[in-house]
Amino acid sequence: MEIVARVLVGLVAALHVYIVALEMFLWQRKPGRSLHGFSPEVARVTAPMAANQGLYNGFLAAGLVWGLAAEDPTGFRAQVFFLSCVVVAGVFGAVTANRRILVAQALPGALALAAVLAAR
Repeated sequence: MEIVARVLVGLVAALHVYIVALEMFLWQRKPGRSLHGFSPEVARVTAPMAANQGLYNGFLAAGLVWGLAAEDPTGFRAQVFFLSCVVVAGVFGAVTANRRILVAQALPGALALAAVLAAR
C-alpha cells in the first residue's frame, strides 16, 4: 500500500505542477483560454489573478514533493498536511468557481490522502 500511496502523492504533485504551468505561463495562450472558454481579452485581464493561483498551486506541489523526499515522521506529516490543503482548496474551488474542480483536484487529493493514511 505504501507504493500505491507514494505513486498517488506523486501524481497529485505532478497535477499541481501542470496547474502551475497552465495558470502562470499558458493562461493567455490556447491551453489556458480553452480551459475556461475565455476570450483573449478576458485572459489578459485575469492573467495576474491566474498567476497568483498558479503560485499557490506550486507551493502545494513543492510540499508534496518534500513529503515524498523527507524521512518519516516529517514526510508522512507533510504529505498529510499538503494533501489536506489540496482537498480543501479543491472543495473551495468547486463551491466558489467551478464544480469540475471537485473531480479534477479534490478527488485525486482525497484518494492520495486516504492511501497515505491507510499505508501508515
